[in-house]
Amino acid sequence: MKPWDPHVSPYKLSAAKKYAFNVSPPAVLFLGFILLIAIGSLLLKLPFATHAETSWLQSVFTATSAVTVTGLVILDTGTHFTLFGQIVIALLIQIGGLSFMTFAIVAALSLGTKLGIGQQMIAQEAFNQTSLEKVAHTAKYVLIYSLFIELIGFIALTVIWLNDLGFGKAAYHAFFYTISSFNNAGFALNSNSLMHYFDNLSVNLVITALFIIGGIGFLVLIDIKTQKKWRKLSVNSKIVLISTLIINLFGFVLIWILEAGNPATLGQLSIADQAIASWFQAVTPRTAGFNTLAIEELTNATTTLMILLMFIGGGSLSTASGLKIGTFVVLIMATYTFLRRRDDVVILQRTIPQQQVMKALALAIVSITIIFIGIFILTAIEKAPFIDIVFEVVSALSTVGLSRGLTAQLSMGGEILIIFMMIVGRVGPLTFAYFLATPKKKHIKYANADIQVG
Repeated sequence: MKPWDPHVSPYKLSAAKKYAFNVSPPAVLFLGFILLIAIGSLLLKLPFATHAETSWLQSVFTATSAVTVTGLVILDTGTHFTLFGQIVIALLIQIGGLSFMTFAIVAALSLGTKLGIGQQMIAQEAFNQTSLEKVAHTAKYVLIYSLFIELIGFIALTVIWLNDLGFGKAAYHAFFYTISSFNNAGFALNSNSLMHYFDNLSVNLVITALFIIGGIGFLVLIDIKTQKKWRKLSVNSKIVLISTLIINLFGFVLIWILEAGNPATLGQLSIADQAIASWFQAVTPRTAGFNTLAIEELTNATTTLMILLMFIGGGSLSTASGLKIGTFVVLIMATYTFLRRRDDVVILQRTIPQQQVMKALALAIVSITIIFIGIFILTAIEKAPFIDIVFEVVSALSTVGLSRGLTAQLSMGGEILIIFMMIVGRVGPLTFAYFLATPKKKHIKYANADIQVG
């Protein structure tokens, strides 16, 4: 027992305890990402991290893009940053992609440390789980699965690039691109991303496999590993897998059709190369951020389709962001239920609780509101085509990293806005809303009101 300190009043102890208890889990998660970005910015500002002078804003922008696994860049990763700087970016991507909470929880449990009530609440918020036991189980599997999948990707890419680059360079490129791909970051060591490999089937398949698996969601991967059979999978896993397949195929076919006659993208390619490039561009908006075609040369129709795909995003508790597939499906089915005049939202013969429907609606409204505000501000301060601004804002909030060339031309105000959008997108728009306004339940019920809708 610690000796009593006469210089510390009981009131101060009580106030400090009350303050610590009142810090909400969303606030801790948000501030945790801010701290990680600050550390990354300091490391990238070091003289030996870059080959040329780098401003504080450029360091913060790059660190934010890495931690939020976005991939928007204002400095060329391969030429501006030294080996040290590139490794810092890769580590920021890894920590940001898997969530710093994963590493913290695994480290604490490995050391036998018991988490307090507040820490348990934060962990449960980060992993969207209802019990600490599930949190611990999920955190361990997230780390194990990630390292295993990244190891396979690293070996595959090293073998693919071995003849062209030599072992040392091939291994380093494989290391960087594996981390960037699996975590859906989109950072590349070449200024034109992966356009050099537009016709390389092996590179395209490995890279897309990495970011599709990373974007499915760890709960789905754990469910697949545990259940092994389709009929035993949870409804959530089935929805994510089916929806991912449908959306990817839908995007693949549409992009191929829309770009087949465009000489600046697919028009000059063979049928086989068109298929490869169309597949890559169809799946990369799911917050991956790489590209094998010039984004600014895509038709307006394809650009609009990619904005929708970026907005939907990947699975929950994954390295991807966006609205999330589950949320999108719940909203679609809720709309269908209303139009058919049914009482319950049913998916795969299971009823979705009204609370989840309300949460999905709230997430969509908050996301759309933030996107609108971002577009409004950017149109006021930047001189750029409207579609480029919309694309940039949605890409930032969904932490995709694709751009039509606007990122490098942003003013200081534009860069600050995109930094904010990336942070909110990675933390989650709804979590950010909770951070601004801690939810408080009311125990008073009011009389019904008849408001005309529609």
